[in-house]
Amino acid sequence: MELIVDYDKQVKRLKEEALKMCWYMRGGITYDEAMALGFQERELINEIVKNNMDVTQKSGLPFF
Repeated sequence: MELIVDYDKQVKRLKEEALKMCWYMRGGITYDEAMALGFQERELINEIVKNNMDVTQKSGLPFF
């Protein structure tokens, strides 16, 4: 039962990560495309998004 709960949490995190990626990319990637990405690709895209957000915050430019 513990394994099932753990898998459920992992699936929820994956879905949340894919949806955030779609939102940040403003339609540059669909949910289906995000879900089809491999772990390493998702990790790299999330790193790029994080870096861009940091630069935006430091520069004072608006982030929509």
